[in-house]
Amino acid sequence: MRSVVWSNGCLTLLNQTVLPVKIEYLECYDWQRVAEAIRRLEVRGAPAIGAAAAFALVLGARKLAGLSITEFKYKLAETAEILRQTRPTAVNLFWAIDRMLSVISQLPENADTGAIIALLEQEAIAISDEDKAVNEKMASHGASLFTKPTSVLTHCNAGALATVAIGTALGVIRKAWAQGNIKGVIADETRPLLQGARLTAWELMQDGIPVTLITDNMAGWVMKNNMVQAVIVGADRIALNGDVANKIGTYSVAVLAKEHGIPFYVAAPISTFDFTINSGADIPIEERCATEVTSLGGNCIAPEGVQVFNPAFDVTPHTLISAIVTEYGILRAPYQEAIDQLYKIRK
Repeated sequence: MRSVVWSNGCLTLLNQTVLPVKIEYLECYDWQRVAEAIRRLEVRGAPAIGAAAAFALVLGARKLAGLSITEFKYKLAETAEILRQTRPTAVNLFWAIDRMLSVISQLPENADTGAIIALLEQEAIAISDEDKAVNEKMASHGASLFTKPTSVLTHCNAGALATVAIGTALGVIRKAWAQGNIKGVIADETRPLLQGARLTAWELMQDGIPVTLITDNMAGWVMKNNMVQAVIVGADRIALNGDVANKIGTYSVAVLAKEHGIPFYVAAPISTFDFTINSGADIPIEERCATEVTSLGGNCIAPEGVQVFNPAFDVTPHTLISAIVTEYGILRAPYQEAIDQLYKIRK
């Protein structure tokens, strides 16, 4: 089930806010609707957000056909800036937007806007298609970490719903399951928006992979009782030193894994690495509205007027990470050196 589909000038998104109760598709014919979908988490997951933003720029460019190249570039840059502001932490969003804008940055002033729009569409399709190949490569590399039947814990959703294909962390799990090296998966519910309960559990059940759902505060006890032998999660941004931003609660899981001697793995494509920042201290952390914490399913669960702190992400220090799985292979400490090499490959 695809989360992001482009066809005949329409971007169709699987609405992840209503899963698993309802399967609903959103047909987006203008970039503003895509921006709203990203902001509302109707489409989510770093790679999926990047692909959606790329197609949003195509939709935006189509509305600008007929303008002079100067006006076209200016208006499209304005659209790009609004898209950047939808989710500040996931670096794939910025990577995809910058890649799209680079298509037109060097074009002459007499360039035809119709031809430019066609080039932008080609680039957005390339971003989407590349994500499929990247997912497969990551899955193959990551599956090599599992050489015998293993029970794993994962946090949030880093599967097909978060990407264009089979997923990052769940892609690894899917490949290792096919090879007979996954016994089952423990899925954290992932408060406050329950991506683990609503999305990861649903995805794994669709594939017939045994999954057990737990509340976030059960992870330590699960580890204490030897119910998992590894942890694998996705990422929204990775700094040069290997610090990783991921869904809130990931840091706690990493600390618990360290305490119990359990390897903690991260799976993420090169587009999730931010080569401009030195450490996790430089990663902007999105804070979301209080109602996500004070209500559940539309019902109030907290005293009216209570003060709320609702960061959407946290940062796991590189010292707690056993390995980072990428499409180029598996990175291990010292991460600064490994990521420097990755940067050279990217160049």
